[in-house]
Amino acid sequence: MKKLLLVATLMAGAAQATAAEKLYLFNWNDYIAEDTVKRFEQQCGCELVQEFYSGTEEMMAKLAAGASGYDVIIPTQNAVEALIRKGDLLELDKSRLANLSNEAAGYLDKDFDKGNRYSLPYAFTTTLVGYNKTELDKLGIDPADWSVIFDPAVLEKIKGRVTVMDDPQELFGAALKYLGHSANDTDPQHWKEAQALILAAKPYWAAFNSSSYIKELTLGNIWVAHGYSSDMYQARADAEAAGRAFKVDFALPRQGAVLAIDNMVIHKGSKNPDLAYRFIDFMLDGRNASELTNQIGTGTPNAAALPFIRPEIKTLAALFPDATTQARLEPLKDLNSRQRRALNKLWTEIKLR
Repeated sequence: MKKLLLVATLMAGAAQATAAEKLYLFNWNDYIAEDTVKRFEQQCGCELVQEFYSGTEEMMAKLAAGASGYDVIIPTQNAVEALIRKGDLLELDKSRLANLSNEAAGYLDKDFDKGNRYSLPYAFTTTLVGYNKTELDKLGIDPADWSVIFDPAVLEKIKGRVTVMDDPQELFGAALKYLGHSANDTDPQHWKEAQALILAAKPYWAAFNSSSYIKELTLGNIWVAHGYSSDMYQARADAEAAGRAFKVDFALPRQGAVLAIDNMVIHKGSKNPDLAYRFIDFMLDGRNASELTNQIGTGTPNAAALPFIRPEIKTLAALFPDATTQARLEPLKDLNSRQRRALNKLWTEIKLR
């Protein structure tokens, strides 16, 4: 009898330990639907614990400073490249991913991770212009052009109502596109031209802001924001839900923009790689992946998600760009140490002036 009681006690303890399992996810702000989180927790009998970042520079800085304990991270393609080079990621055992075939071939086998040895695409966004349509229509300003961020003649009309991303690669990428160069151009002279453009526009901006522009757009405090398409989708929905007297919208500038492919990776310091694989495979399921688009406003690299995406969302060029638009979108590449030092020097000069 005592043996039976002991066995029962041990089994109960094991069940509690399993129920207490935690998956630690290092993710972008507002980058997974609450419904998805709850369903995963129900399925795995675990708790999903998230820590957030608002930009690639912030994420990389936290990891470089020794932040640890993460199981799954959602880095953008240039960060994946850097993390692979640092040896920070576990190589994926794809035999453990039953839903792997759901990924669209066009988003696989990219230069930043040939063969997808370490990463699988999670979602994609574009970096574009979110704007107060009501106010810009009154002023006759075209939001589908980077001039709304960089041209002092345009900015004079909306001074103090513009924010730009607090991210050197993103902001320089936009400036370079406006100047007719590639977002990945590393020519020192072109970088100096981009810096001059940014410095000329800076007095008209309200702030460098990568974290709260959704709220500021929704409240009507700013009229133009440089940021991610998923955030602008959320700002538009929030303004509508709040019954604002103005409309928020977003547009891809005609000169082109940055495309961010965000990916799922397992950190080498993961204490629970088994649970990490369960999460990745869960997010590869088409219905689960579709919630990122339907509720968060991301583009999807998951072919099996398409039947579950609301029809009106599929018409949004920022989320589902056609071939012509795609040709003007560029994923950012990782910089080498010399280039990063040079860009950081230019960035510091911008911030100090």
